Amino acid sequence: RYGVGAAQVTTAQGASGANFLVCAALLEPGDEVLIERPGYDPLLGAARMLGASIVRFERAFDDGWALDPARVQAALTPRTRLIIITSPHNPTGTLADIEALRTVGRIAEEAGARVIVDEVYLDATGSDASVAATLGDTFLTTSSLTKSYGLAGLRSGWVLSSDQVATRLRRARDVIDGTGPVVTERLAVLAFDHLPQLMTRTRALLDVNTLVVRDFLRSRPDLEFVHPAGGTVVFPRIRGVPNADRFAERLMRDRETAVVPGRFFDAPAHFRIGFGGHTEALRGGLAAIGAALDAREWA
Repeated sequence: RYGVGAAQVTTAQGASGANFLVCAALLEPGDEVLIERPGYDPLLGAARMLGASIVRFERAFDDGWALDPARVQAALTPRTRLIIITSPHNPTGTLADIEALRTVGRIAEEAGARVIVDEVYLDATGSDASVAATLGDTFLTTSSLTKSYGLAGLRSGWVLSSDQVATRLRRARDVIDGTGPVVTERLAVLAFDHLPQLMTRTRALLDVNTLVVRDFLRSRPDLEFVHPAGGTVVFPRIRGVPNADRFAERLMRDRETAVVPGRFFDAPAHFRIGFGGHTEALRGGLAAIGAALDAREWA
C-alpha cells in the first residue's frame, strides 16, 4: 500500500507506541530532538522520558501553520539526532509541503540526524501524497489504524523506515513488549484486507463533517482559523483572547462539550476541535461552542 518492502515495516502499539519505539531505538541520553510548536504533547514526553533534550521550532499561524525548513535549520545543533514533524499537523490539520519535507531531509542528513513524520491523519485527507519514508533513508513514517480508519481499539501502529533502522526498531520492541495481543493483531490484518471499504466510510463521514465545520467557522467573526488540508481536526482561536483555557473548561463543565485546550499543544490562545465523529453529535457540539462564544464564556 505504501510503496515499501516488508523489511521496512515495524509494528507497534498504535502511532504513539510507534513514536516511542523510534525514540527508544535511536536516542541516547543528552541527544537533542527538534519538535514543532504547536505540537502534540506525547511526542515531547517520549523523548524526555528517554533522557533527550527538547528544542522547539515554530509553525506559525500567520504562515498558515506551514512547515518552514529555515526554522528547522535555525534550531539545529550538533547534538540534534531527531526532527519530529506531524503531517497533517496535529493540532491544525495542515499538510506539510513535499518540497519542504525534502529540504528538511537534506538538512537532517547533513547533520547526521533523522526525521520522523507522524502521518496518522494522512489517509483521512484523501491526499495522494507519498508517505515520507519513501523520500529517503533519512525519513521514518509512523502511523496507525486509529485516526483515519476509526479502529482505535486495535492499537495497530507501525513504523516505515530503512531496513537498517527497522532492525534497530525491532530489537527495541523485543525489549519493550515483543508483540501485541494475537487477537488484535489478527483483527488488524483483517482490517488491512478491507481498507478500501473502511476508507469509503471515513470519506463519507468527513466529506459532510468538513463542510459542517467550515460553515460554522466562517459564520463566526469572533474566531480566527486556518482551514485544515484534511484530516479530522482544526485549531481556531478567539480574537483578542490570549488564553482559551477557561473557555474550554466552561464548555465541558456547563455544556458537556469537549475541545482540547491549546496549552496541551503549547499554544494557549487556541483550542482543537475534532470532527471525526457522528455528524449530529458534531452539530450539537458546534452549537454549544457557538452559544459559549455568544456568552463570552472565556471571561
